Amino acid sequence: MLHEPSAELNEDKSADKKAKLGLKFFFVYLFLYVFFVFLCVYKPELIGQRVFWGLNLAVVYGFFLIIIAIIMGFFYNLLCTRLENKYNEGEEV
Repeated sequence: MLHEPSAELNEDKSADKKAKLGLKFFFVYLFLYVFFVFLCVYKPELIGQRVFWGLNLAVVYGFFLIIIAIIMGFFYNLLCTRLENKYNEGEEV
């Protein structure tokens, strides 16, 4: 059995746009995470307050970061698929 790709891969004309989109998503998430770290370092009394179902802000914000990362991943995949379809249409797969 030969270990070759099952399909021939062509040039992705949308690679630059997808890279820029990925960087935008990365910097949005980085801002949210840096704000979380800022709160933990400079406002520990605020981050320790109970806010939701007896959970403190640190736990709620942590879950928020995880959920936002998953949602951003889905949106990134959706937008990248649309870009691929737009820029690579007319090519046989």
